[in-house]
Amino acid sequence: MLKPHYYIGLPEWRHPDWYAEGKNPKEPLKIYSQHFSTVEGNTTFYALPNPDTVQAWDESVPDGFRFCFKFPKAITHEAMLQYCSNEVGEYLNRLSPLGDKLGVLWLQMSSAFTPDQLSALQRFLENLPEGFNYGIEVRNIGFFAKDDLQKRFNQLLLKHNINRVMFDTRVLFANPAPDADSQRALVEKPRLPMHVVATGDYPMLRFMSPMDLGLSEVALDQWANKTIQWMDEGKTPYVFFHTPYKAPVPDLAQRFSKKVAKLRADIDPITLWERQPQQT
Repeated sequence: MLKPHYYIGLPEWRHPDWYAEGKNPKEPLKIYSQHFSTVEGNTTFYALPNPDTVQAWDESVPDGFRFCFKFPKAITHEAMLQYCSNEVGEYLNRLSPLGDKLGVLWLQMSSAFTPDQLSALQRFLENLPEGFNYGIEVRNIGFFAKDDLQKRFNQLLLKHNINRVMFDTRVLFANPAPDADSQRALVEKPRLPMHVVATGDYPMLRFMSPMDLGLSEVALDQWANKTIQWMDEGKTPYVFFHTPYKAPVPDLAQRFSKKVAKLRADIDPITLWERQPQQT
């Protein structure tokens, strides 16, 4: 895979409903990485992989692929970024054999982490080892107030070249659906304002669509234009796609990639493996 102008991926690299009947691959990560250039890594939120697993991941993907692993919850949710240098070191040391295949390593904070804890965040960022790209997603409404605290937060991220992760759930909440997966997402996912800001060199967007992908067309157009703008500014965006039930999410990503390709002739849209027919 050629080095992309932006990275595009999904929350995971396998799902049973992503493949045509009888086409479930024996090496799902290898197949996934032939079509997508990055993946969110949620497993590290719960437990670190063993060294053999890290080596297997490394051997399964091409050089241009990027893993974006989430920091462990022991750091973000339990320690709340305080007194956790050993845990940070263990996390980075475990993943460092992946080398250049590491993308944005990101902190997903709970809503309990507030702007009142900016001093803890500042100390944490000042002590992060160099040589990695970092991001942070905040979920407390106080970080979206357009006041001095939010300004200080963004300036802190700018100072340390930390990417503010944007999670766009607006279309999901604007179009509530009655199915169980959508209802669960409406309860579990954050409903927050969308502040489009690039505080680092690798803007990171997480976009969640309703199950009816057509409802996201306008938003995808807007994000495609923003992605092009970031690239024109010399940044390298990471864009990830979500749906309440993951079956159609590869198709959502492909829709977006086609929109970007229409705007930039030098960027090809992604292709997909043989898929189950999707009712979207």
